[in-house]
Amino acid sequence: MIEIPEANTLMRQLNETVVGKKITDAIAGASPHGFAWFSCDPAAYGAMLNGKTVKKAACYGGRPELQTEDMILSLWDGVNARYFEAGTKRPEKHQMFLAFADGSAIVCTVQMYGGMSCFPEADGAEDFYYKAAREKPSPLSGKFDEVYFASLITEKTRKLSAKAFLATEQRIPGLGNGVLQDILWKAKIHPKRKLNALSDGELENLYNAVKLILAEMTEKGGRDTEKDLFGKTGGYITVMSKKNEGMTCPACGSLIKRMAYLGGNVYVCEGCQQQH
Repeated sequence: MIEIPEANTLMRQLNETVVGKKITDAIAGASPHGFAWFSCDPAAYGAMLNGKTVKKAACYGGRPELQTEDMILSLWDGVNARYFEAGTKRPEKHQMFLAFADGSAIVCTVQMYGGMSCFPEADGAEDFYYKAAREKPSPLSGKFDEVYFASLITEKTRKLSAKAFLATEQRIPGLGNGVLQDILWKAKIHPKRKLNALSDGELENLYNAVKLILAEMTEKGGRDTEKDLFGKTGGYITVMSKKNEGMTCPACGSLIKRMAYLGGNVYVCEGCQQQH
């Protein structure tokens, strides 16, 4: 799933590969998928994008996007975007296909769920997630500082668990259940611990872990559980992920365990991350 590190990696790679290229054929929804969503009729995407030149790529939260003269194509977190050089074989099934004048192409597929929004830049997207990502500072920026982080901790959020605080309600757009695992491990905080049970020192550790881990993940091209625009896995080696279940924690030697919590799996070192 695309989260902050992967979105930033895709933005960089898109800027390096397709900026300045003219879109000659945009096809949306060619392969039906019950959990692939579009912001309008997929048949309209061609009219909105054909003949347009890609001016730049950007990203907000976990949403990478392509910007043309007047349109934006935004990719949701469940989309797999791949770049293909001219003359190379492309997947026959896809949910979004962008062909460029030089023969190269971007092919987007959805495995579990995902979406692709296309809309006029002047109008902006209507969905809550995109608006939140545009309006709130990224943890990779200087605006996401200790003061801003402290402003997220309110009487209401103090009642939440660490996972619920970080990864729900778009408090920090693009920070989801994937990157959450190593952040909490680095901070030595169990996903189920309530914020009101954390000391000032632990809250400071949590802030520092958010900044440090997301910066490292981004610098290394995303996580080793995800793939980039060229189908290569990221260079950040996860400590707490599906790859590490049953292994020993590199910090303390305890067993890494998986448990279901808040609609997804969490991976925990019960030596480093005490629940009580």
